[in-house]
Amino acid sequence: MERNGFYPADILLPRGADWARWSVVACDQYTSERGYWEQVEQTVGDVPSALRMILPEAYLEDEGRQRRIDGINAAMERYLREGVLAGVGSGFVYVERTLQGGQVRRGLVGMIDLEDYDFSKGSRSLIRATEGTVLERIPPRVQVRRGAPLELPHVMLLVDDREKRIIEPLAEKTGGMEKLYDFALMMDSGSIRGWKLGPQEEAAVAAGLGVLKDPEHFESTYGAGKDGVLLFAVGDGNHSLATAKTCWEELKPSLSEEERKCHPARFALVELVNLHDDALRFEPIHRVVFGVCPEQLLEELERAHDIRYGAGEEGQCFTAQWGDKKRMIRVLDPTSNLPVGTLQSFLDDYLARCGGRVDYIHGEEAVDALAREEGCMGFYLPAMEKNELFSTVILDGALPRKTFSMGHAQDKRFYLECRRICK
Repeated sequence: MERNGFYPADILLPRGADWARWSVVACDQYTSERGYWEQVEQTVGDVPSALRMILPEAYLEDEGRQRRIDGINAAMERYLREGVLAGVGSGFVYVERTLQGGQVRRGLVGMIDLEDYDFSKGSRSLIRATEGTVLERIPPRVQVRRGAPLELPHVMLLVDDREKRIIEPLAEKTGGMEKLYDFALMMDSGSIRGWKLGPQEEAAVAAGLGVLKDPEHFESTYGAGKDGVLLFAVGDGNHSLATAKTCWEELKPSLSEEERKCHPARFALVELVNLHDDALRFEPIHRVVFGVCPEQLLEELERAHDIRYGAGEEGQCFTAQWGDKKRMIRVLDPTSNLPVGTLQSFLDDYLARCGGRVDYIHGEEAVDALAREEGCMGFYLPAMEKNELFSTVILDGALPRKTFSMGHAQDKRFYLECRRICK
């Protein structure tokens, strides 16, 4: 298994907790919808919950951030001290997540070696980012992780397993595995079940990953084996994984060579998902711009690009909304291969010159509601074909940031498993 870059982990799970109130959605969801997190707070109440161990990014820019972080670390220490969290032994967890629509997404929880991951532009590492990393977003996340004794993953790695021979066969073997949990998730987000793999299942996973990692197989599949094999691509949680990498690089100089080999902070807990899972859908991530004059923004867009309004065959298309007005925009002189790249490049320049801020929104209903507010403008973007992902990352490098989302916000990974990251 070590040769394949995916390791069994010493996983901790809540013991005797109310599972439905323990597990909460990834902290980078609903960032402009505080009402969601207020409802989560009411649902959780005063029982032990992963909510006490995360900082929802809706509150990331609020005053008192350090006080919140101190509270997170204290909650982690308390849960460890009071036995709220218990080990289930070293291994992998096979996960079946039933989504809101009824589809079942399958995954495998284990850990990766951060030495195999590089989020820098042009990386040729075994594990690579799929989107551009915004370096300014890392320091506040480092602040949260730096003093934390535990990590809770919402990182989802993708593997290009076209033959479905690694994760999918586990569905037929759950009868012989130890079931760890089975419950409904809060906020109408479906349900989740998990089993611990046995030795035979672990061996089968290792064999499947070995095939995909083989340089000859990689060369025959992508025609690009000379620049290093890409085995895992970060589907969700790129900035969280970049934060883990940054914290590890920060810690390394203080460790001996021997300590570096096995220090728990060298590794990161993730869920591995097959790119070709039938329930895995790529959804567009839309943009909403706050604190702007929509008419002025459109005028600037017309100066920056050759654009046309309305449907047509030419150009890259997206739709703008402000108030109750909507207009389809076609850019005839794009600066990127994807509409999201062209739009993002323009917005970055415009906001730097004129002020305002942008948020990244999952779901058209949320965009519609926000775009109707004073001084706001929404942009609806088309979805990317998921089968293009690995080839694009291999040949062109990371995509523009926030190019795609793996499902709607309520389908994102919920915090459940934990792992110690300090000795």
